[in-house]
Amino acid sequence: MAAASWYHRDISRVVAEELLAKAGRDGCFLVRDSESVSGAYALCLLFQRHVHTYRILPDDEGLLSVQTIQGIQAKCFRTLPDLIGAYQQPNNGLVTPLLYPVHRARQAADEDSDGEDGRGGGHAGSTVPAGGAGTGAWLSAPIAGRTHISQQLQQRLQEQIHSSPASDFMGFMAEYLNHHLQLDLEALRHGHPQLRHLSTALVTACRALHRQVEIDFTLAGLETLARVFDPPASPRSPAREQVSPSWASTAPNLELLLHKISTVNHLLSSLEKKVLKSLQETVSRHNLALPSVAAAPPPTAKPLAVQSFEVKVGKLQRAALTVDVESGTVAITKKGSGSPEETIPQDKILQLIKYQSVQSKVRLVYDREPQRSLSRDFVFPNARKREAFCQLLQLMKIQHSNLDEPDLISVYIGTWNMGSTPPPRSLASWLTSRGLGRTQDETTACIPHDIYVIGTQENSLGDREWVEFLRASLKTLMAIDYRVVALQCLWSIKIVVLVKPEHERRISHVHTSSVKTGIANTLGNKGAVGVSFLFNGTSFGFINCHLASGSEKTHRRNQNYSDILRSLVLGDKRLSAFDLTLRFTHLFWFGDLNYRLDMDVQDILAHITKKEFETLLAVDQLNLEREKNKVFLRFSEGDISFPPTYRYERGSRDSYMWQKFKPTGVRINVPSWCDRVLWKSHPETHVVCNSYGCTDDIVTSDHSPVFATFEVGVTSQFVPKKAPGSDPEPLACIEWESIEVIVKTTSRSKCYIEFHSYCLEEAQRSGENTSQSCDIPGFLKLGWSAKNLPVLHPILPDLEYLGDQHLLLSIKGVESCESYGECCIAMKSMIGSMAQQFETFLFHRGEETGSMRGWMKVRVPKDRRSTRERLYEWISFEEEDAEAAADVPTCPKPALQRLRSRPRSLPEAAAGYTNPAYFIFEGVP
Repeated sequence: MAAASWYHRDISRVVAEELLAKAGRDGCFLVRDSESVSGAYALCLLFQRHVHTYRILPDDEGLLSVQTIQGIQAKCFRTLPDLIGAYQQPNNGLVTPLLYPVHRARQAADEDSDGEDGRGGGHAGSTVPAGGAGTGAWLSAPIAGRTHISQQLQQRLQEQIHSSPASDFMGFMAEYLNHHLQLDLEALRHGHPQLRHLSTALVTACRALHRQVEIDFTLAGLETLARVFDPPASPRSPAREQVSPSWASTAPNLELLLHKISTVNHLLSSLEKKVLKSLQETVSRHNLALPSVAAAPPPTAKPLAVQSFEVKVGKLQRAALTVDVESGTVAITKKGSGSPEETIPQDKILQLIKYQSVQSKVRLVYDREPQRSLSRDFVFPNARKREAFCQLLQLMKIQHSNLDEPDLISVYIGTWNMGSTPPPRSLASWLTSRGLGRTQDETTACIPHDIYVIGTQENSLGDREWVEFLRASLKTLMAIDYRVVALQCLWSIKIVVLVKPEHERRISHVHTSSVKTGIANTLGNKGAVGVSFLFNGTSFGFINCHLASGSEKTHRRNQNYSDILRSLVLGDKRLSAFDLTLRFTHLFWFGDLNYRLDMDVQDILAHITKKEFETLLAVDQLNLEREKNKVFLRFSEGDISFPPTYRYERGSRDSYMWQKFKPTGVRINVPSWCDRVLWKSHPETHVVCNSYGCTDDIVTSDHSPVFATFEVGVTSQFVPKKAPGSDPEPLACIEWESIEVIVKTTSRSKCYIEFHSYCLEEAQRSGENTSQSCDIPGFLKLGWSAKNLPVLHPILPDLEYLGDQHLLLSIKGVESCESYGECCIAMKSMIGSMAQQFETFLFHRGEETGSMRGWMKVRVPKDRRSTRERLYEWISFEEEDAEAAADVPTCPKPALQRLRSRPRSLPEAAAGYTNPAYFIFEGVP
């Protein structure tokens, strides 16, 4: 079946329709995997410019049959080719016979290794086994020095080579045993079990795997090297018969090639463990035992120091604002005065208003007398000082609140391609967000975050070693013993999530996953690792990835993104049919994305020298691809005000090493922002990026570490204030007046809508659409009236609870049960007695597939309409031209933003929409 060219495996519905549209003839067809039923298929057939999709389902005995129109006897087939052959005849229940197969495109071989540094991330194992008896037992004879260990291994290698084909691979391994094994042994003796030189040698030796002829030599070489570290056979044991391996065949079969690649993957994963065990036993048997490290006494937590800020009050007067977080007060002292003019307790502070046009200005609104409030404006020396002042006041409010559960937490995201070298002794600048770009002020840099998420690529340290190093670093800096929520590794790609001890009980439903996107999606030198969990009632997702390298590999990186989005298994299983980016309240995606700058290297260097970053960001491949809606749809990114983080000369940050000399010539690696942090949150939730930058003093890698910090609103398990009584509980209800949908498809299928939410006991389903038209080729317009839409009843009727809830909607075909697009609607703006209009985009598998709009309302019983202000709601924004009123200034609720077809962090284009589907909604001809 796999050889059939009409079988396209797991391509999306949108891609399948595009392929059929390009073919253009009635009777064109292809088969893909079903998106709705595991183990089933979807037969896609073009007729009269419309794509008809039929499900191919297996029965209990594994026989396949097509769901066709009623009245046609279903036929069963043992194989998919038999089924396709039968339906090439007429009168079988399809709109037309299967006439012209649409062939699967051949994928060009892709090296998909960094190709830029001899230390590429080929770390083949993710766990560090303990030493002990085993494969290293043959090294137990007395040895005069460690050089004899290397010589003995080389001798064993020469014995093996006589019975194995010679290749460049064996030359690389001989060089490792002769020159570099002693370095790994010495590092192991000093407590570093990562075998960095072995990893480098394996990556270099496997570089030629993109040529099929090399894979047999590589397999033979890996098996030979494994035998070198095997214990020798007993002299009395019979000689082992030479057996041809299962992969030894010259037939050009795709299944065989994938099997070979899988075997290489397995050998790489097991080889390092075998070598490590061997060397660990050598260390222990020859008095090279690892040194014991004395545990440092735990630091004692220190109270936050009182901080003072120089400000301007009015046009000329200067003063000092003193913030004492521990006592919960803000003092205002005029310049030259010895005592404070006024001291404001935290419970008297009503509102903090940040001016948007003057980034250094803030207004403080507070109670001065009963029934009277006062507002005062302060101008700080710069925006960073203002943000530090606001963060301290926010922290003061949190510490002195009477809440049992937090409304607001701080999240730190760090990403670093470590270049397969150990880190420096101190990571202080990285973990405290200091360096270049939008950084933390020194007054707030050492305020501990609630959650630390550290993503690394080409990390050669052992898993446990890396985690303990991070925990020890944070303990030294913050005097807090952070707890491990999750660790997920894929070769040298790692993600670690750490939380404060008091939050450990608030974390639940932890899931981890990984996806390989290396050669043929079977090697883990590239790919992604992810972690998801619930923090009380708020869902979080974190993805760390390492995408394909090379300036010319933009399309390959886009494909890596799509593969990760489709294959990463995170979040609530009940939401598995939804786009990954819609499953979480907050999703953070970061890593070495490897997108480059499309500009001549000398021009790039000139712009960097002048700090003209805006010019460079205009040719940044990631920005350009986001602008074209190819990747990271509706994600946000902080403003980049730091220089490109790749490719520096190791040991310094003074110059970029943009030339790489290789046997095939000189490779140009232009300085680029490869390392990024992006995020996507549900609508009408609170998330603020407080810093985004890179370090300038960590120089062990050719990448600079990148950091981003966030202030994130969270929800708790809601407890109704009104106890249940004997009377029937009043119900809240979600009512729909109409829904209008436009999807990008050439199908004419009838559709229904599925409604999912944590506030519903179970998923609900609408009736079929009541109107349908396809006036514009390639788009289907659907409509639902109120009678075909369900009235939804949330499990709790309280306004405070419903204001935090969201609805996930999925448009599904009646025949295929596959999704045409999904979206998320915030209930907060829909609460009221009058119907409100909503409008949003539809997504599916990372693609924008259409749009939806309609009218709805959320009705709340009168006795359940009480609510409270969240801790993050007392900080608001106001334009400069809004003058202070006599009393508390009114802060109007910001109007709902219109839909945008470009990422938020990119400048708005002159044309508002790029997708023709939206022209129908807007009435543009």
